[in-house]
Amino acid sequence: MPKVKLPSFLNLKAALKEFATITNTQSQEHIKPIHRHLAMRLVLEGGFNPDEIMPHPPLAVERAGKRNILHFDPKCEAGGEQTVLGGLKSKAVDVVVTKPGVGPVMAISVKGTIGAFRNLTNRMEEAIGDSANIHIMYPGLVYGFLHLLNGNDARKAMLKPNDIAINHKGAVVPSILRYHDVLLGLTGRRFVRNDVSRYEAVGLGLVNPHDEVGALNESFPVNDSPLHISRFIAGVLATYDLRFPYVASTVTILKRYVWETDSPALVALRSHGACQRLLGYEPREGVAEAEDKDAEDSE
Repeated sequence: MPKVKLPSFLNLKAALKEFATITNTQSQEHIKPIHRHLAMRLVLEGGFNPDEIMPHPPLAVERAGKRNILHFDPKCEAGGEQTVLGGLKSKAVDVVVTKPGVGPVMAISVKGTIGAFRNLTNRMEEAIGDSANIHIMYPGLVYGFLHLLNGNDARKAMLKPNDIAINHKGAVVPSILRYHDVLLGLTGRRFVRNDVSRYEAVGLGLVNPHDEVGALNESFPVNDSPLHISRFIAGVLATYDLRFPYVASTVTILKRYVWETDSPALVALRSHGACQRLLGYEPREGVAEAEDKDAEDSE
């Protein structure tokens, strides 16, 4: 059987390579691959129905009894942003999960900065305002903020002083370090009564535009930083589970799907190699059976 052609940007690094190389920032072409990656990841790893996500990923679900069977389907893919009604104004958000009868339950705003790093703190007013605006109207919505910076290295390119992210000594410049510290105060919103200006999860990444194009800087943020990108998706999913299925366990539409191991999409992924190596994360499969067994063992 011939291998199925996989969609682009299943892996974050492929999307980050586009971010680091595309120079047309006016049309947001450098950031749209990140949107596509996140939409697919919220299905594969997150267990959300692709029909509930904007932009719609190239994935489709077939329901067979209690089985959730996932397919790759390029005809399903659709771009665009979802408009979310805020407390002060409507806002077009990059990636949104909407549950029928409930409304928007998860949103991710993605920002990209390729230079002018001394002006980063000016972006804070916008970030704080966006979170407050959305949370005033939807206190329960899980809102993530992901900001990617071009890791311009003064040792590898001729750069304007304000566009340098890594100086001639190999250190991250102070303006970016300060920005990281400011963002620390905007992450970790756990309960609906918490400060509406904070996000449930914030991720910050420095993307290599030079030799290993698209690779994330391994030393910044440090591994134990709450802003490390490896924690970002896990953070929004954990908060979603705490906030929606946990408090409304009988509302089945709020529960995240578990994909059947023999789903054509997962079979196709495995035909190209190990999922973890290929994707950088594991699809959400086989958990339902484990949960059912745990429930039986407790009876």
